[in-house]
Amino acid sequence: MEMNRTGASTGPNPDVQELVRDFPLPLALLDANGRIEISNDQFNRYCEVGSLTHDFLRSVMEHAADKEYVLRLVDRNGHECEARAHSSRLHNGVLLVINEFPGVARGADVEHLYQRILELEKLSATDQLTGAWNRAHLDRMVESELSRSLRFRQPLSLVLIDIDHFKRVNDRFGHQVGDSVLVEMVNFVKESIRSADTLFRWGGEEFVVLTAATGYRHAALMADALRAKVERHSFATVGQVTISLGVAEHVGSESVQEWFSRVDAALYSAKESGRNCIRVDRRGSSDRWAAASGASALHLVWTEAYECGEPTIDGQHRELFNLANALMAASFNKEASPDVFDAALDRLITHIVHHFTHEEALLEQHHYVHLGAHKRAHAALLKRAYELKADATAGKGTLGGLIEFLANDVVAHHLFSADRSFFPLLVQGNRKTI
Repeated sequence: MEMNRTGASTGPNPDVQELVRDFPLPLALLDANGRIEISNDQFNRYCEVGSLTHDFLRSVMEHAADKEYVLRLVDRNGHECEARAHSSRLHNGVLLVINEFPGVARGADVEHLYQRILELEKLSATDQLTGAWNRAHLDRMVESELSRSLRFRQPLSLVLIDIDHFKRVNDRFGHQVGDSVLVEMVNFVKESIRSADTLFRWGGEEFVVLTAATGYRHAALMADALRAKVERHSFATVGQVTISLGVAEHVGSESVQEWFSRVDAALYSAKESGRNCIRVDRRGSSDRWAAASGASALHLVWTEAYECGEPTIDGQHRELFNLANALMAASFNKEASPDVFDAALDRLITHIVHHFTHEEALLEQHHYVHLGAHKRAHAALLKRAYELKADATAGKGTLGGLIEFLANDVVAHHLFSADRSFFPLLVQGNRKTI
């Protein structure tokens, strides 16, 4: 398998281009790297594109989620004026609408356009057979996720999956049954990975899972757990099916092509080793960061980019970072001071329970449409935390696994993924002057 296209621009959807071109307000679509991919005549007539600074576009890409900006623009006649811009996150980038007159609110027509673009993007980004994200969407996502990984020093890993002896399934049962196995496999994998992990169909019987804020060690644990679950699962008509998996974390300044070549080589090694197993390329930026920074690399750093603007939630999130860091620091001296470690662990879990309870109540007040799913995610995280704590206490698991889960999955990863989806609810009319 060769990596030829990942990272390359796949071009905008023609239907989306037509929608944008005919819209009466000035608007533009930004791609995953913050570049203007499509702009309509109104936008080009009203706005000198060069007046949209790199810092502004970067801010839009990092924080876009139904957010309003007040900025200074230069029109085509060279006149400087104040305008309001509204950004909304899409599957493949950001919709940026610039109101022609200050104070003009985003109307129902813009909302309809936004929803229609989302629908068209999802259609163009989804594999028609399985419903997984397709390779073109992976092309668009991987560069932006990699940029975020390097900026925030959060590891990023790939898991490449191949269904073992899939040709035998097609030869014995026919291609229609083979297609049903692919669909069932995608549904099974989606249910088995974390909500923040993203599944793509790479091609044929191969799939890719992109795991944000995850190094190769944790990705390897996830991959092997998935392999074991698939092995135990009975697929309709064909019965047992197994998978082989390769795992690789991005490292240093390597290109996307080089990264995919490493995960491909790991998968090839798994298949050459008899299949139904995983192979891991044990290199990654997380190791380099740790070597460069020593123990301080095991430290969560709070930045303003993580704030939603609601003081209580932001305060609780910051406290989660502080308590997770205290737990990691206490883990280095656990043998000498076990009571200090136990107290730090109890404080973190207690605060997590308190924070989840408060957050759910607040979201209920704001009528958050995804509250049910958010509650289920909270319950699953707490259940796993208690299981890992019990296993570590009984000697069945490692404290390292417990600490990594609490700091990475519960605190950092949940904040970076699930929590950011409700931020716009908590601060209506949040504005930033650029």
